[in-house]
Amino acid sequence: MAVDAVVLQALIDEKLKPLVKKIDEEAYYAEDFLYALGKAGFFASIQKDEQTTLLDELTIVQETAKVCMTTAFCLWCHLAALTYIRKTENEQLRVTILPLLESGEVLGATGLSNPMKYYAGLEKLHLSAKRVEGGYIINGILPAVSNLGNNHWFGAIAHNGEQEVMVFVNTDNAAITLKEKIHFLGVNGSATYTCKFDNVFVADDFVVTHEASSFVDTIRPTFVLYQIPLGFGVVEASIECIEKVSAKQNGCNGYLQVQADKIAEKLQYLKGTLKALVQSDEVSLQAICQIRLQAVYDTLAAVQANMLHNGSAGYIVGSVSSRKLREAYFFANLTPTVRQLEKMTQNLMIAE
Repeated sequence: MAVDAVVLQALIDEKLKPLVKKIDEEAYYAEDFLYALGKAGFFASIQKDEQTTLLDELTIVQETAKVCMTTAFCLWCHLAALTYIRKTENEQLRVTILPLLESGEVLGATGLSNPMKYYAGLEKLHLSAKRVEGGYIINGILPAVSNLGNNHWFGAIAHNGEQEVMVFVNTDNAAITLKEKIHFLGVNGSATYTCKFDNVFVADDFVVTHEASSFVDTIRPTFVLYQIPLGFGVVEASIECIEKVSAKQNGCNGYLQVQADKIAEKLQYLKGTLKALVQSDEVSLQAICQIRLQAVYDTLAAVQANMLHNGSAGYIVGSVSSRKLREAYFFANLTPTVRQLEKMTQNLMIAE
């Protein structure tokens, strides 16, 4: 069953569009919009196969990003958390937490920025785990976890001797200290926090996997896949902005080298490639990373063209063009970052 576009657009118009300026300039966290998506059934995977679920949720991210990529990024965080619980072999975790995440009763976050860099050979793992009776004791600091608030859940990976363990924790745990991070160039309304673990006990019922390394290999393709429509939404918004000012200064914009139709042509090609990949029998990480990387470069090109077409109006604080520009640079630096993607795609190519 395809996404109900009318209901989705109504939610965006009612619960997101009026808040975009507040999100961008005052670091407002649009969690009510995310809760509303869940309550409207947009996260439900019951009676859907995996391909349909992916395509539907990719659409939701794209349409949200078209209006506000900060909130679409928060949405991606929630979908990443959903992925962990959908794919865990811990039946107890699936039974207790998955219905809450899919119904919009609670929201989730990733917590895997540092681990993804660790497995790519870029950083050390920041959390440690000690095995105790009935679970693990977790210590350490995660520098940045987004889409957090009261009673939110997020994944975390910690060293446990010779291997790593992945757990699912709640922000209301008294042994977890959150410190908000703001003053970013963009995405200030992403509810991003530093998370300090001080002897946090995690029971076995909330262990996603005792073998995090192999589990990350399983979830990484979906983790990256859900990010791609963040760029698509920003590109679509840029195309609309460019078309709105096509007659500016007696049509002078028509002389610019990059026009809306060419940007739209590239976007449609990349969207078609992504859809075909999701519908294929085997979704390879290399193919996903290549699309994700191309989406970054296409998004950066689109927002730059948008700034040129809008001229001085695009440089006014609060303008859509300037916001899309900042959103695009965040997209380029979202884990996996553009430099990490370049490394991954080349290494995967060599491996094959």
